[in-house]
Amino acid sequence: MPPKSSSGKEKDLGGEDEVLQAVILADSFNKRFRPLTVGKPRCLLPVCNATLLDWTFESLALAGVQEIFVICRSYAEQVKEAIRESKWSKPSSGIKIVPIITSKETFTPGDAMRDIYTHGIITSDFVLVMGDLVSNVKIDEVVRIHKERRKANKDAIMTMVVKESGGVHRTRSRADTGVFVLDANTSECLHYEAVVGYPPTRHVKIPREVLAEHPEVEIRYDLIDCSIDVCSVEVPSLFQDNFDYGDIRRDFVHGILTSDLLMKSIHCYIMKEGYAARVADTRSYDAVSKDILSRWTFPLVPDDNHPGGHLYEHLRGNKYIAKDSSVVLSRTCKVGANTLIGSQTTVSSGATITASVIGQRCTIGANVVLSHSYVFDDTHIEAGSVIEHSIVGANVKVGEGSRVQRGSLVGDGVVLGKGARLGPFERVSRRRTAGDEEEESDEEWEEVEQSQSKIPEILGEGSNALVWPQGPAEDDEDLDEVERYNNQRLMRIGDTASDLHVSDVDLSDSESDSDAETDTTSGFSRPSSRSSFSLAPSHSQSLHTLSAAAADSEFQAEVTQSLERAFDEGHSVDNAAVELKTLRMASNVELVKVREAVVAAIVERILVVQGDAVGQKREIGKVLGRWGALIDKIGGVDAVETVEVLQVCWPRARHWGVRAKQLIWELCIQYHCARSARQPLFGQLLAALYQDDIVDEDDIRAWHSRPLAKGVGVKPGPLLDGVKYCWAVGQKMIEQFDAQGSESEEESEEGSAGDSEEEED
Repeated sequence: MPPKSSSGKEKDLGGEDEVLQAVILADSFNKRFRPLTVGKPRCLLPVCNATLLDWTFESLALAGVQEIFVICRSYAEQVKEAIRESKWSKPSSGIKIVPIITSKETFTPGDAMRDIYTHGIITSDFVLVMGDLVSNVKIDEVVRIHKERRKANKDAIMTMVVKESGGVHRTRSRADTGVFVLDANTSECLHYEAVVGYPPTRHVKIPREVLAEHPEVEIRYDLIDCSIDVCSVEVPSLFQDNFDYGDIRRDFVHGILTSDLLMKSIHCYIMKEGYAARVADTRSYDAVSKDILSRWTFPLVPDDNHPGGHLYEHLRGNKYIAKDSSVVLSRTCKVGANTLIGSQTTVSSGATITASVIGQRCTIGANVVLSHSYVFDDTHIEAGSVIEHSIVGANVKVGEGSRVQRGSLVGDGVVLGKGARLGPFERVSRRRTAGDEEEESDEEWEEVEQSQSKIPEILGEGSNALVWPQGPAEDDEDLDEVERYNNQRLMRIGDTASDLHVSDVDLSDSESDSDAETDTTSGFSRPSSRSSFSLAPSHSQSLHTLSAAAADSEFQAEVTQSLERAFDEGHSVDNAAVELKTLRMASNVELVKVREAVVAAIVERILVVQGDAVGQKREIGKVLGRWGALIDKIGGVDAVETVEVLQVCWPRARHWGVRAKQLIWELCIQYHCARSARQPLFGQLLAALYQDDIVDEDDIRAWHSRPLAKGVGVKPGPLLDGVKYCWAVGQKMIEQFDAQGSESEEESEEGSAGDSEEEED
């Protein structure tokens, strides 16, 4: 083991003027982006037309880092070439970037940290990040606090940067999170417990001595782990001393905090402002891309400080078009909000692009529909094709009339034939050729090549692609729980995973029987009795969505603000619908949530006219005539559900107006606001929806027959009274339909009888 120099340690604890170093772990150590990472490392995948590595360099430069070590194993020559071509490698940049090639046996972040120790490159406190970071955080304050703490306590070895959010946030992983137990006064991390999304984590265990030794603690599940760590110079040596440390959070942090022998401490810095997120999977790829386009990452935005050095013009609706006048847009194409189009790209007539990113030198054919998708450089999509919620690699050709459904990943160089049909979550890559750079295992390729029975029917004629198998692997149970198939579904673009039944929870404090709690110990960990922060047996739900109500609130607040802008600024229905769809996809919520918000907002636009039925009808007609089509435009129209939403929303419509800025979904508040001044207008509005063909007679009958429409399952109280009132109004309308039907039948019979008499005469 190489000895640590005492001079380096003195420098670590001493002067303030040493060079701020950073270490980037460029490898992903997983296969979540495959087959997009066949032939290239994940850190070189483009996000908004700049590589992830460039975004990471830009983030570190903004943070004041002066020397960067890039630790890489996979496709090391490509990484070195990308570093040479980066603007940050120029002498004028003020940053020194050094690639460090690790051994082929580097399979985990822990292995990479041990290689760092072996190379002896770290001479002072350093910033540790992954090679997929997008951040505008200036961490000089974090470094200053860390160094001051180190002067007082040399055993304070790490400061983790975390950000407050809801329990559910679009950039917060649904599958790999953690619970932080913090000292309320010092922000020392007393305990860390990893949490997976599926199977749902029911409870976390907290050592009792933590609660005994610290009178005031915070148990936080509302923190986004930014994966930005300020580390002391001795951190790599701790990895070297314990080969069980693989993952930085689940192994190293957890191991340090549960060790009686090491006596080291780790702290958290809770960030109140700024943006920091990892592109750790395809779901976060989608979320971070949308955040960049929506300018949450300012000043790191496409039209200013673009990491790839591209120049874009920022247009209304967060549309970004390359500034070099090389983009050709047909007059009849439609470019929606939150869209970026790279230079030398052509978009043909009738094409529709919504909330998507298109690379450089691409061709989008006539009548192509591109929705919430990402297309890399030099890709050509022929006429009539439809691509939704997918990622398409570089140098791809999509044949005429093809359809690529949500969640699909198309690797570099793939050719899809005419009329290709990729189902949801398909993964396709180009067949291997003799000259390919090989870093994938033969076993993996053999498994892919043996499962090609569907090639002709889904890839189209003339395709060069292989279809990767879906579903869990044979060794799924042997994998780490984070990497198992069902948990990985929570990381996929376009996958709501609604069938996994990951539900909301309420937690209660309870102590577990110490005899029943047995800790698994290894390395430096200590056996101990623990307190269990857990679910009651009758609430078998998931810790993962602990704060789903808060996330609901955040989403509803954004939808309300979007609708208020549309109402006040007179947006078109089409533009308002596009913005709502973008919000929905960014937040990954069910369509009914959007429909609820739209129905409630339209209801609130209607002025109540007392004592004037004609005037009231006119007000309803005015609002519905202007905004009623928005219900259809948001997509996935279910007229029966629209009436149902109207019925359930109606009793709380006033509540929505009062709490437009809070929108906390609490049942007791809904009951309190169940009766609204607009409730008597329900019948008139339902009639107006019928007259405007938003709903028809069959829809109203189908709604009226549903148990929910009758109040089944609703607790007695004002809400149930309001629901029954609306159901009674619907009953009267159905009676009118029946009466009209009877009159029509009588007239028809009379007409038939008269015709018969004439024939007899």
